[in-house]
Amino acid sequence: MTSQQTPDGLDLRSWGYAEDYVLPSDNVAASRRAAAGLGIDALPSGTASTLRMLAAALGARQVVEVGTGSGTSGLALFEGMEPKGVLTSIDPESDRQASARSAFLDAGIPTSRFRLIAGIPLEVLPRLSDGGYDLVFINGDKLEYVEYVAQALRLLRHGGMLVLNDALWRNAVADPDNEDDEAVILREALGSVLDTEEFTPALLPVGQGLLVAVKS
Repeated sequence: MTSQQTPDGLDLRSWGYAEDYVLPSDNVAASRRAAAGLGIDALPSGTASTLRMLAAALGARQVVEVGTGSGTSGLALFEGMEPKGVLTSIDPESDRQASARSAFLDAGIPTSRFRLIAGIPLEVLPRLSDGGYDLVFINGDKLEYVEYVAQALRLLRHGGMLVLNDALWRNAVADPDNEDDEAVILREALGSVLDTEEFTPALLPVGQGLLVAVKS
């Protein structure tokens, strides 16, 4: 077995096939391209299609997103959410939110369906309603993931879903010898989800890794 092959025999070609199995909509593709201009990593296609599917499976009406980016994840969530669903997206970078706002409007999403909050997530999240959300998507500062998990547990309704992006973070999390701050904190965040009885989790090898957990 080579480093490019899993124990089940799947290789990078198969992984790439799975990532591109669902083609992004024109709006999502345009937002992914816009990410480069903002100096941020584009959300992988596999991650975007998974977000859309999860939002649709939940029939999500109220979603919180930490890390607005260029609007790619928001657009993917909108594609799966209920027609009148509302996205609350938090990001400290106002230029990113401006890009997302343009992307949402270009996609025909009315302003009544999104709240873009430019602020520090750990200051904004405590002001949101307990148990008021169907899905919480975390794609913010990796060093704050443990605190985000704690906030998500409070924010989610019973049956709601936590989704952590970049859960495998550039192969660093699975490397026990990697003691970079991001890797250490991400391991702590994943561990905190496992240790929380209310969460039923799964770690998916999608994009840079997605941790998905349902609150009982």
